[in-house]
Amino acid sequence: MAKHLTASLLMFSLIGTGAISATTAHAGMYRYTDENGQVVIGSSIPQEATQRGYDILNSNGRVVTIIAPAPTEQELAERSAEQQRQDALELQREQDRKLLKRFSHPDQARSAMNRKIRELEGLISLKKGNITVISGQLNAEQSRAADLERSGRKIPEATLEKIRRLETQILDIEQEIETQTQDIQTQREIYEIDIRRLEQLTDKKKED
Repeated sequence: MAKHLTASLLMFSLIGTGAISATTAHAGMYRYTDENGQVVIGSSIPQEATQRGYDILNSNGRVVTIIAPAPTEQELAERSAEQQRQDALELQREQDRKLLKRFSHPDQARSAMNRKIRELEGLISLKKGNITVISGQLNAEQSRAADLERSGRKIPEATLEKIRRLETQILDIEQEIETQTQDIQTQREIYEIDIRRLEQLTDKKKED
């Protein structure tokens, strides 16, 4: 008997031998559709046929396992999109849990935002005060250096070094102030996002 037979040929062969019954199917047989759309039963299955799905039959000719067809590119894309959607939903749920653990009401987030902004504004105010002090020291050193120049004397290297150091300190503090000023805006934007989300979540709780 040929290794692969169409379902109709196999049936004819079994009838011809008088062996047709529910128990005549070979053990470890596969039933699949070939490239011509014909149903084939055989002891092995071509690799390309596995992509179309197939059945595994037991020794009684009954289906014991159904192997589904391989998904199409469109199905794979849809599955990937759905998985991404589910991942995004789970991420949002986790973020919501953390947010509600920090704040139970939007007003709490507003208070935290205001405290953070006041803290940063306080640091900026202190740094501006430091600039005022250092600027006074710088003016004094520059005035001393100018007096020496007017009198025809050489300005000591230590004085020049101190002037450079004071100028650098002022520039560094100004950069820190600029960074913290930007941080205030960033913190405000972050808190406002949290506040809007809390408003949505608390409204949802009220509806429930």
